[in-house]
Amino acid sequence: MITAILWILFLIIIFVSLYKVFEKAGYASWKALIPGYNFYVWLRVIEKPWWWLFILIFPGPNVLLLLIMCVNTSTVLGHRTAKDVFLSAIVPFIYLPYLAFSSDVRYEGPIDRELKPKSSTQEWRDAILFAVIAAMIIRTYTLEAFTIPTSSMEKTMLIGDYLFVDKVSYGPRLPETPLSFPLVHHSLPLTGNKIPSYLEWLKLDYMRLPAINKVERNDVMVFNYPEGDTVDIINQSQKSYNAMIRERALALEYSDFASDRETKSRDYYLRRARRILKNERDFVVRPVDKRENYIKRCVAVPGDKLEIKSGTLYINDEQAEVPEDMQYNYFVQMKGSFPLTPHNRRKLKKDYGINYQDMISLSATNRFFMFPLTNAAYERMKSWGNVEKIQRVEEKKDEMPYLTKMILKSKYGPKFVKKLNNEGRYFPEQKIFPNHPDYNWTVDNFGPVTIPAKGTSVDLTVSNLPLYKRVITIYEGNELAVKEGEIFINGEQSDSYTFKMDYYWLMGDNRHNSADSRYWGFVPEDHVVGKAAFIWFSADPELSLSEDKIRWNRIFNGVE
Repeated sequence: MITAILWILFLIIIFVSLYKVFEKAGYASWKALIPGYNFYVWLRVIEKPWWWLFILIFPGPNVLLLLIMCVNTSTVLGHRTAKDVFLSAIVPFIYLPYLAFSSDVRYEGPIDRELKPKSSTQEWRDAILFAVIAAMIIRTYTLEAFTIPTSSMEKTMLIGDYLFVDKVSYGPRLPETPLSFPLVHHSLPLTGNKIPSYLEWLKLDYMRLPAINKVERNDVMVFNYPEGDTVDIINQSQKSYNAMIRERALALEYSDFASDRETKSRDYYLRRARRILKNERDFVVRPVDKRENYIKRCVAVPGDKLEIKSGTLYINDEQAEVPEDMQYNYFVQMKGSFPLTPHNRRKLKKDYGINYQDMISLSATNRFFMFPLTNAAYERMKSWGNVEKIQRVEEKKDEMPYLTKMILKSKYGPKFVKKLNNEGRYFPEQKIFPNHPDYNWTVDNFGPVTIPAKGTSVDLTVSNLPLYKRVITIYEGNELAVKEGEIFINGEQSDSYTFKMDYYWLMGDNRHNSADSRYWGFVPEDHVVGKAAFIWFSADPELSLSEDKIRWNRIFNGVE
């Protein structure tokens, strides 16, 4: 509300200033008071092309163009020094009215370029400014370049793929924070992510221009990380704020256990962990459009029922379409020692498409491994003479996953892990959505859950509230409380909730190596950035140029 008032005041100041500027330039002053038309007259006053009006339509680029227009206004009023340029660009709400209402300031018109041609520096400056404006419009509203940083979409998308994201298909989303540094995401370059690239003085509500296509199942989508609202600058996208709290809460419980102190409730440790982390870490809160960009496959759309049984995805009780190059993790036992030497690593990568970073050794004997494999790679490895046994990994609901057990034993010791097992706490860090002890879902056995659709309602109970808590509060901006078993939304007792937005379910094709909706739940429509269009370049970061680093066969391929 305060921001809106400030911007209304800013516009009033500009309009009142233009009232006097128009008078000095020989135009009727009242024209400055007609929204829209006053910008057309303003362009005539500074003798700039009328089609600049179209640029003013686009939030983001229009801010930069307005500053250029303010500088040009200073110029036509005869104030043309470097100091004048600085003041009219940085504090136009002060300098423009000063010039407009100064009795000794006269309208002189633009600089006569026949008498005083632009210097090469000025030519380059103007060219760069308009190149930046054009690039901002393209990047914000049509196409944006994106890089694949992880293996979560292997082998559909590979680490080192460079692609363009089509923002037109689903309808271009207007920026929530139009006051931002051009052509960067959430932080200024060379600042270690410590200085944001945007100002929140002006924030726009969610709005999307008309779409050409609806989001469909199996679309490869780019979106803003739903849990990226509160971010630890050090960890960035690797670990969410809520995941850090749950992890620290378990560490606090272990501390009491190891010291023979009585362990307390889950909520007690969560509250303590939250307080400690706020004091220890430097967290920032980011608006939706400045959260990290993720890329996954949309496997369920609004209204779909989703369930995963033994690693197989079902949508509306039917087995979902399986991407051709989808991967699962496999436990692999070798007949003899197979150390991950450079030679053996190259063989695994060349013959089975396993990235170096995904080769996990599970024993000191170099016989037991875990590898992500496509179905075709699995068939090849199964017939490899070195392999004694190969079995697909499956996380079950009633036992602690093997890797989780190994990691927890290394961090907390076998006694604490035994305690957790005895209490039936097979997933003590509650990494899987809805991140609550009442739900023992896993990446391979999950649901069922129905994807929220705009305008539909759900009956709310204390037991199903964890599924919708974040939707109700964070995504749709309501206050939620539970008192004596009753649910209150915005202070009123509620036994149902009607969704304001559509939601989607996103999963990586590398099923066991993907942070996706199975971890953080529904993706709101206002987080959708666009649809993956095509790969314009691809280079394997694990290989050198002499090792076929450039993947020529992937360049200019579409994404399916």
